[in-house]
Amino acid sequence: MVTKQERAKGALMGAFIGEALGVGPHWYYDLREMRKEYGEWIDDYTEPKSDRYHGGLEAGEISQAGILLKMMAEHLIENEGYDQAAFCKMMDNDFLPKISGKAMAGPGGYTSQSMRHLWRTRVKKGLPWDQVAGNADTTEAIERNIAMAIFYADDLEALSLNITDNTALTQADNLIGSLTVAYSSVLALLVQGEKLDPEISAKLMQAVDEGKLPFHKVTSDNLNPPARDNMVKESDLYGEGMFASPDALLSPSYMARAVEDPEIVIEPAWKASIVYGMPCAIYHMLPAVYYLSARFKDDFEAGVLNALNGGGQNQVRTMLTGALIGAQVGFSRIPERFIEGLQQKTALLSLSDRMVEHL
Repeated sequence: MVTKQERAKGALMGAFIGEALGVGPHWYYDLREMRKEYGEWIDDYTEPKSDRYHGGLEAGEISQAGILLKMMAEHLIENEGYDQAAFCKMMDNDFLPKISGKAMAGPGGYTSQSMRHLWRTRVKKGLPWDQVAGNADTTEAIERNIAMAIFYADDLEALSLNITDNTALTQADNLIGSLTVAYSSVLALLVQGEKLDPEISAKLMQAVDEGKLPFHKVTSDNLNPPARDNMVKESDLYGEGMFASPDALLSPSYMARAVEDPEIVIEPAWKASIVYGMPCAIYHMLPAVYYLSARFKDDFEAGVLNALNGGGQNQVRTMLTGALIGAQVGFSRIPERFIEGLQQKTALLSLSDRMVEHL
């Protein structure tokens, strides 16, 4: 039987592996060009071309998304949980001085839109932390909060409140917040031992009913009409919820149903990136991630490689898929070559072990 500690370690290391796999072939939207550069099927870590996004890194290195995830994990361990003031201080002291507002610069060779906006507002303009969030519709908050989802896997209420607060530091759009909390909640359930199957959304909605997740819900069970006397009370924990709709919690089950429906065929599986979209936006990323993580719930290698070979924003697709499948199979079922190929293997394994100790 896979223990919770194995699942937690699998999730964190799966994310680091997925992020590092994407360093070489990151952001090829012309799949013919990617195949020309890296062959018909990429099956391991690769070195980025010198003129690409992560030029200068070696095969198996993590880039900026992995670095920020590592920083978040270290923060949670050091503070025995999330401390927003300490997190902001860490970013001020240890990250923002290393970037410049330029895209093709900074740790990992590339700096994301939300981090560039953060640098401009926090460093250049000197604004306080509650005024620096930007409008990027991407997944940066999910990426770093993989660590938070693992740390608070047994406490969905603490998870949702802390991840909402952390996401709001950099992402101004409430919809991005809801999708970030939804992915994090799915990952938490998988660490608990659930599977990414058609029933997972019902379990998430049960958590809404219990006041553990801050989503507005008016329907009764199975999305049936509400009772005629239904009324949200001001005394309820979340009232009408921080997030307007629970639909972000429903998506994972639809993706899992697509996997099980014999009349829905995506072959080869990497073409999920084309079905759901290759760009960076969170609404393209998550459906493909959920689909691949449900389809390959027992096969880490097949899941991450199909995420990777779909091109586009394949680094994040592979990172998020790696976390979800790693949580389902456990660390011991991640192929050894993916561990051995990581440039920071010793440090990342030690970090993962320390994280597991705090569960």
